[in-house]
Amino acid sequence: MKILLANFSKMVNDSGGAAKVFCAFANEMCARGHEVTAMYCDDKEGDFFYPVNENVRAINLQHAYGQHIAFPKRLKIKRELLRVVDIRRARSVNDSFIEKNLLGNIRRALEEVAPHVIVSWQPAASKSFLLDIQTDVPVITMSHGDPEDYFHTYPVAELPAIERSAVNQVLIPSFQDSLKKRFPNLKTVAIGNVVPQYEKQAELQAEKETYKIIFLARLVKNHKRPHILVEAFIKLVKEFPQWQAELWGADDKLSYTKSMQRKIDQAGLSDRIKFMGTTHDVAKVLKEGDVFAFPSAYEGWGMSLTEAMSMGLPAVGFKNCSAVNELIEDGKTGFLADDGVEAYAEGLRKLMSDRDLRSRMGNAARQAMKPYRAENIWNKWEKLLHDTVDN
Repeated sequence: MKILLANFSKMVNDSGGAAKVFCAFANEMCARGHEVTAMYCDDKEGDFFYPVNENVRAINLQHAYGQHIAFPKRLKIKRELLRVVDIRRARSVNDSFIEKNLLGNIRRALEEVAPHVIVSWQPAASKSFLLDIQTDVPVITMSHGDPEDYFHTYPVAELPAIERSAVNQVLIPSFQDSLKKRFPNLKTVAIGNVVPQYEKQAELQAEKETYKIIFLARLVKNHKRPHILVEAFIKLVKEFPQWQAELWGADDKLSYTKSMQRKIDQAGLSDRIKFMGTTHDVAKVLKEGDVFAFPSAYEGWGMSLTEAMSMGLPAVGFKNCSAVNELIEDGKTGFLADDGVEAYAEGLRKLMSDRDLRSRMGNAARQAMKPYRAENIWNKWEKLLHDTVDN
């Protein structure tokens, strides 16, 4: 089968969750004998952060067929200004750029690749294929978050592409409700992300000189919210002198990271709250942890959360965070706190003060991730691809 994976976003050295899934999907389907093409849009040229099989063909639409089409600085400024007042109009700037500059390359790539099926990473890509080019190739539109957001923050011009997709995939079964409410006849399917199944798990019963809270995600203020962990940990340091916090992940805005570092310095805790940068060895980082902190405001899944749970770490998230409030079972695999620093600190305190509780919840978290082992997830995807093509 010829499979086209289309992620109309940056991919060069991107360490984010969607990029990780993109590369893993390409590698797995290639390993299963399918002909895979990975299509993306990036001002930069270069390698992906996550390795991709050499047999996967990669097409950067902005640097294809002898062309080099940069996203104009004036549009970047316009997009950022609009983002403050109207996220839908801000996202429409990206759509307009694709319509005016990249449709020719998309058409040419479609003709060359002649895919049997297209897996689209976002409604913007589906719009290009189904509405602008009007391809007859079936399109599966993926959702990496709660699709309810489509109807509040995505450009209205993208929404018909959702309805015209052959299938819409979501990560959490409850996420199907938002789509079915608007499009009753829409075909939807819930397939979670692959979660590594680690042979060894974190040693939570061991007596240690130092215990660690691990945060592993991009340092994004309004999304991943690592500052909540920083502020909560500062409240707990005197009570737990053997503990430290490690924050792993790429900077989003340097000014944000610096503001957190100032708080740490002012509290005299630079030796106990540390920014560690990025890592290619996630397993090693998690195995050395004792508690996983995931203070996100919203999620569609939470790659690092599920990896931490698979390693046997109990986690603390928020009750009002989509996906997280279904992946963490409150009181069994971790704690779900009310929003805010005080409540988050209390969730951490419960785990930091009780080694047996950490161990018990960590074991339960590990078991909860078993259904997401690679074979299960990729078998579901391959069946969906075949069913879509056959229909």
